[in-house]
Amino acid sequence: MPNDVAGSNTESLNRWFDERFALKMEERERNRTPVLSMLVTRGTLDWAYPPFIIGSTAKALGWDVTLFFTFYGLGLLKKKLDLKISPLGNPAMPMKMPFGPPWFRNIEWNMPNLVMAAVPGFENLATKLMRETLHQKGVAPVEELREICIETEVNLMACQMTVDLFGWKKDDFIPQISEWAGAATFLTVARASDVCLYT
Repeated sequence: MPNDVAGSNTESLNRWFDERFALKMEERERNRTPVLSMLVTRGTLDWAYPPFIIGSTAKALGWDVTLFFTFYGLGLLKKKLDLKISPLGNPAMPMKMPFGPPWFRNIEWNMPNLVMAAVPGFENLATKLMRETLHQKGVAPVEELREICIETEVNLMACQMTVDLFGWKKDDFIPQISEWAGAATFLTVARASDVCLYT
């Protein structure tokens, strides 16, 4: 066979292979389920929302979702939640009042740390105001968002080391925890994730 014919056949074969390969890769990507993993480390009222909102939303979009709760974040998996919010040292959190006329509601109350630290019960007041604001804006309670995650089979992974460290009992936690594990187990999940987040 002449060299120019052999070269032409090779080019045709290479072109055919490249086109087929591109089509198969597109098809594979279309049919692949995205994976989200999230490290949940905070257990205050304001930080309880992101993992459950993002987790349930990703699950609704058809993603595989794993939330790994560790340190104070593990408290979000307790049977009874008593979440509070602390504006102390949080400059990104000016308070708006959930009551009064519109002009009063629109004021951002930038409280100095000294006032927040010195006024007894300020954390309880801030928590009450935040809960009222969430209620008025129609934001679901954390318990409801957590239940949605449970119902949609989000993988709720709990840190065994944190339980031991804080002296908690497994009986304090919801029974729907998928797995009691450590950092090595979560890292295996995180490594295979398309999106890995930290809260």
